[in-house]
Amino acid sequence: MTRSARARREAIYDLAVTTGLASVEDLSARFGVTASTIRRDLAVLKDDGRLARTYGGAMPVEAHPEASLRQRVGLAYEQKQALARWAAQEIQRGENILLDGGSTVAALAHQLKTVADLDVSTVGLNTIHELAGATGVRVRCLGGLLREASQTFVGPLTEAALERMTFDRVFLGADAVTAEDGICEADAIQTRLKELMARRAERVYLLADSSKLGQRPFHAWVRLPGPWTLVTDDGASAIEVEKFRNAGAVVEVVATSPRPPS
Repeated sequence: MTRSARARREAIYDLAVTTGLASVEDLSARFGVTASTIRRDLAVLKDDGRLARTYGGAMPVEAHPEASLRQRVGLAYEQKQALARWAAQEIQRGENILLDGGSTVAALAHQLKTVADLDVSTVGLNTIHELAGATGVRVRCLGGLLREASQTFVGPLTEAALERMTFDRVFLGADAVTAEDGICEADAIQTRLKELMARRAERVYLLADSSKLGQRPFHAWVRLPGPWTLVTDDGASAIEVEKFRNAGAVVEVVATSPRPPS
């Protein structure tokens, strides 16, 4: 095997692990080789026990590892802060809002610590920590089973509490999101909860930095009921943004760094 073939196969494996699925057509275009060459590469990776063949491509043998909340906090830090600042400006005094868990929504919670006259309900343990001691914010914890990896409350108790409440706005996080299939999460318990959260709010926002757009790391999905707003950063490709708009979402693209006045 030539060095270039070895490097290409390593790149194919890395791409499959990152996105959750490798398509023969996409890989052929990406690496500038024929589809038959890609199929031979996938066959080698399959024989090595690293990828499993699927119709039209391959996927990792092992499930994509879910990063812990602590691991995610430092990822795309500036982008998450920019999304949080934008979202905080949308919230009006006296509103009743619902916050998801996750590092991006926790950044939003941090922005709300000085807001007066605000009701916040949340399933996120880190969100509760951020708002603890905020004198102008009334915090309600939607308890349930604490999911260790995401540090969020899930399950029937959480869902029962949500069924008895409505909200002006909900701000959701996501492991990934695509225009075709919606929010991608590590398990169906999370997607079921996010779907219910979206149904209970008048306005629905998804805070997702550009690295999460178009990705498929897991196999649990939820489509958001329309209309809803995707809030992402200016690192998002124009093609991805257009896909979401064509699918019916409102897309807000936020500058990562504040731009000086012209």
